[in-house]
Amino acid sequence: MVDSLCKELIIRKKEAENSVIQTIYFGGGTPSILSDQELERILQTVFENYCVSDDAEITIEANPDDFFKDGKTPEQRLCVFKSLKINRLSVGVQSFFEEDLRMMNRAHSTEQVHRLLSEAPNFFDNITLDLIYGIPNMSDERWLQNLEKALSYNVPHISAYALTVEPQTALHKFIAIGKITQVDDNQSLSHFQKMIEVLIKAGFVHYEFSNFGKEGYFSRNNTAYWFGKKYMGIGPSAHSFNGSERSWNIAHNIKYIQAIAKGELPAEKEVLSQNDRYNELIITRIRTMIGISITEVKQEFGEKYYTYLLQQAQRHFAEATLRLEGYYLRVTPKGKFLSDGIASDLFMVE
Repeated sequence: MVDSLCKELIIRKKEAENSVIQTIYFGGGTPSILSDQELERILQTVFENYCVSDDAEITIEANPDDFFKDGKTPEQRLCVFKSLKINRLSVGVQSFFEEDLRMMNRAHSTEQVHRLLSEAPNFFDNITLDLIYGIPNMSDERWLQNLEKALSYNVPHISAYALTVEPQTALHKFIAIGKITQVDDNQSLSHFQKMIEVLIKAGFVHYEFSNFGKEGYFSRNNTAYWFGKKYMGIGPSAHSFNGSERSWNIAHNIKYIQAIAKGELPAEKEVLSQNDRYNELIITRIRTMIGISITEVKQEFGEKYYTYLLQQAQRHFAEATLRLEGYYLRVTPKGKFLSDGIASDLFMVE
């Protein structure tokens, strides 16, 4: 797989020959299972074949248990990450309670989380934690304890996501047989509202629906997605965007490896219609603190889309879930948890 990732990077380098790479992101799975040598090889391939900015944001997603494998300590792995020019660490904490981790079938323990987060600041200034809210039977009090625990580690960024139950998972089965209670949307909403209150009070900016950062620590990688920047995804099922076309690699490891070995890109692509581009702008921007620029909509898509957007927004103005501030449409505090539904009402449907 690593051979194929590196070969795909080389095959596709012409796509970025006039670009300076601003962010590199190891994600979309559990990249921390890669060995130090494998990570080094992938990054070396990037730096040898692409023009990378001197201050590029280089992030790796990591599960806490991966810092304790192969007889290594967190300190050793963190030291290697830093030596590879990785400068942003994303830790999949999910919860600081053992019972929650077991219920979600997570491999790490709270002790491993504590050990890692106690050492990580010695190597990284830019650290973000992932948390899950809306977990069945998680009281508001326990969710607040999770937030306070996260804040105790002094990290500058926190991402939090509502628990979703995917089909054909252990969690889905346990809920179906009644071993675990169903996810409660009202509970998720309560957790979401309390999280906003606690984190803003602690000095965080709620700059995107699921993301809170201190000033200077917003995710540059994710912000690029939300504002329609070009990106290249490497590996099976990875998506790419060049400004007008969306492409995606085959979601099959063996077929991916076989195609790359032949020097072929196992990808499909589509040219985005004007409606597609408009709808993508709506769904991504509405989740951010900046909101939807009605001026940009008018300039990029014309009077028809501009008029339609404001017409569709009227209902949400009346319900106080959306407001127009200057030239920006922004969700209100009341509408934040409903932003995806509001976006769907603003979509242009053929």
